[in-house]
Formats: sequence, structure tokens, C-alpha cells
Amino acid sequence: MYLKQAVQQLNEQPEIQVEKISSIYESAAWGLKEQNDFYNLVLKLTTCLLPEGLLDVCQKIESELERVRLIHWGPRTIDIDILLYENLEIETDHLTIPHKYLLERPFVTIPLVEIAPCILVKGYTVSSIAKKHEKLAEKCLKITSTIENFAKKHPVK
Repeated sequence: MYLKQAVQQLNEQPEIQVEKISSIYESAAWGLKEQNDFYNLVLKLTTCLLPEGLLDVCQKIESELERVRLIHWGPRTIDIDILLYENLEIETDHLTIPHKYLLERPFVTIPLVEIAPCILVKGYTVSSIAKKHEKLAEKCLKITSTIENFAKKHPVK
């Protein structure tokens, strides 16, 4: 299961420690709608890497997990985004922090509430945004309490 492998590979990096893992959520595809539903989770990491170095590690792991970038927002095996990095605000050609669509995506805000409910993003608490998403009844279903249980039911093909 790609989510479990991505978490393991991140945690195996000497400069990265996975501190918290949200539950896994199933949501409708974002962007290009004509594809299978997505499975999502959010991690809290500790790292000594700078944001650009962390991005390099994330993209290397995506590549190792057979991520191919053919269609913008198209089907993919894994997508590892950096949502936040301390209180930094960064906008370059390759990296935007906070993530450009963080506050628009229920499959990000709802699991983020599990691990950091009081965090502020652009003046809003993540929990207040997640509540708005839940009221909109957008598909974002909590499907498991642990990544291990999910991986057993959804092995990599």
C-alpha cells in the first residue's frame, strides 16, 4: 500500500522523524474528477532539512513509488505535499508554503485537525475550516484508525 510505504520511507530518512499520523480518509478525486477516489492522510514530521531539501526527499520517494506526472491532477500512485513548515511562508516556482490549496481541501483539513487542531493558517484555525468542510458534506470519509489495518485491506498491486 503506497501510503504505508511513503510513511515508512519518510521515517527511514536520517533527517526526518514521523511524530504523528492521522487516520486515513477516502475522498472524491480533486481536480480531474474522472478517476478513482483518493486515500489521504496527514503527518507531522520533525526534520533538520530546509523546506527545499524536504521537497527533494518527498519527490524522490514519490518517484521510487512509481509516481508518474503525465496529467495535471491526474491518477497517481502517491502524492506527498508539504502543507506547512513551522510558520514559514514561501513561494517559489517549485514550492508554496502554506500549500496553495490547503484551506480548500476537506481531505487535508479534516485529517490535519486530528494531529494539529489549533494550528493557524492564513488567520484561520484548521479546525474552523474543517468544520465548514464537514457541513458542506463533501465526501471525506474516515475509513480506518491505523495505516497498518488499511494496508492489509489495500495491498500494492
